[in-house]
Amino acid sequence: MGKLESTIKSEIQRLAKRELRTTFIPLRREVRAMRLRLSSLGKNFSVLNRLAKEQLRRVEKKEPKLEATPEEVKASRLTPDRIRRLRNKLDISQRELGILTGASLGAVAMWEKGKFKPKGKKKAALVALRKLEKREVKKLLVEIAGPKGKGKEKESRKNN
Repeated sequence: MGKLESTIKSEIQRLAKRELRTTFIPLRREVRAMRLRLSSLGKNFSVLNRLAKEQLRRVEKKEPKLEATPEEVKASRLTPDRIRRLRNKLDISQRELGILTGASLGAVAMWEKGKFKPKGKKKAALVALRKLEKREVKKLLVEIAGPKGKGKEKESRKNN
């Protein structure tokens, strides 16, 4: 009798384990899939969070909204002379042109000398500047750099 009981008991345990496996293996796969999905969502969230922070920084910095269509940028022929004439037409310095385009003073000087050519966003900004008038450019400069007049600098030098 003891052998029959142990045989039945072991058979019940075997069938119970089998039943548990058939139930839990699909659940385990589903949990693994959910973890992978959660991981990818976390990565997407971090990317979106980074982009949102960059947008906030741009809004805080008040970067210029100088945009041109890709067709305009591709069709434009910006020679050193044309860049210099644009700057003179808008009555701005090389430094101010650099502020508007997001380039350094040295880069603007090299563009005007013909050593380098503006590319990408800076070229698009120059193309967009061609559409603006003096007043609009001055307003844009005040928005970006703030009201920094040269007169204030001279006064502070006199006081020191």
